[in-house]
Amino acid sequence: MHDRKLLGTANVSDQTLTQLIAELLHEPPERVTLVSADVELVAYDIPAITTAGRYWVHGHAMVAGEPQRYSFFVKHVQSWSRSPLFAQVPEESAAMAEASVPWRIEPLVYRSNLGQILPHGLRMPRALGVFDLDAKSASIWLEQIRTVPAIWDVDRYSQAAYLLGRLAANPRVRERANVGEFPWTVLDYVQGRLQNQVIPLLRDSGLWCHPLVSGAFNDSLRIRLQESANRVHELVDELIALPLGSVHGDACPNNLLVTADEEGFVLIDYGFFGEGPVGFDLGQLLVGEIQLGRQGVPSLETIDEAILPSYVDGLRAEGSEISLDTVRRAHALHLMLYTGLSTVPFEHLGEATTPALQQLSADRAAIARFSISLLDATETTSGGALGPNF
Repeated sequence: MHDRKLLGTANVSDQTLTQLIAELLHEPPERVTLVSADVELVAYDIPAITTAGRYWVHGHAMVAGEPQRYSFFVKHVQSWSRSPLFAQVPEESAAMAEASVPWRIEPLVYRSNLGQILPHGLRMPRALGVFDLDAKSASIWLEQIRTVPAIWDVDRYSQAAYLLGRLAANPRVRERANVGEFPWTVLDYVQGRLQNQVIPLLRDSGLWCHPLVSGAFNDSLRIRLQESANRVHELVDELIALPLGSVHGDACPNNLLVTADEEGFVLIDYGFFGEGPVGFDLGQLLVGEIQLGRQGVPSLETIDEAILPSYVDGLRAEGSEISLDTVRRAHALHLMLYTGLSTVPFEHLGEATTPALQQLSADRAAIARFSISLLDATETTSGGALGPNF
């Protein structure tokens, strides 16, 4: 009835669980008696190097003599040095690699009052408990969010962009932007993943002969990606000079939950919450589902044309006067640095070239073309025209 071994080090005592249930049900602990507790592993098909596990913990409790059902979502976060994938990091780069990927941000966010100050239309799950497990891991016990199926059409994307714009400019949220205690800039990303992994691969002539790559990334696209890689310092210098705002850091539709009783979204996964260039969250909102192979690319341009003005409307609602052109340029720079340059499906090169992976590669190539097109269109000295074979 109380077997919670599946939680491993994220487990808590019966006494603590009773206190968490009381908090969840808004009851004094002395009125709550634990009756049963079951643990279920959450099925999740997206790799996350700082997540050790996700679980449902549910059961029954007696509250003042009446049975009540309870349910928690438990997330076990850790330093990525404990991920099996860390074994691929060269020994000489291990310390820098571990330090470059934050894992403490999310526990700190859930310990803060951010949930009380988010703009209307956004909320975050209520944290019932956040526990440090050791020096490199923690567990977060959250209320269950009951989602409903939702179609992500242009209107929903626009609504999300508007709220992300408000999140970026809201003064009270800006005061909490550094709650994760992780000093970070775009330059850190460039000097880390781009310079050490992505750019060397883009310069490797053998990459472009791989059957998964050659069928989707033609010579024109290869040349443009390599040209952009050669300009990376110029691009990042321009981006870091633009205005800053609060950023969720991974605002893809997968992290914007839709429920039956709310007009907006429940925003989850705060592992990269912080401060960044204005427009930062538009990139993942636009292409996050495509990168994962969950959505095709036909509506990419249409969605982008809708989310940009909606995001700026959100900035305006919070008193910001940053121009649409500035946001568009920041979005173009961010999309190229964080997505366009890394669209080649490096992570699948060791697998058999299946039709599904060929489609994923084709979709990634479409993102790369769009990223380059947007960068061209926002250049002050460029007309933004693309060659016929591009």
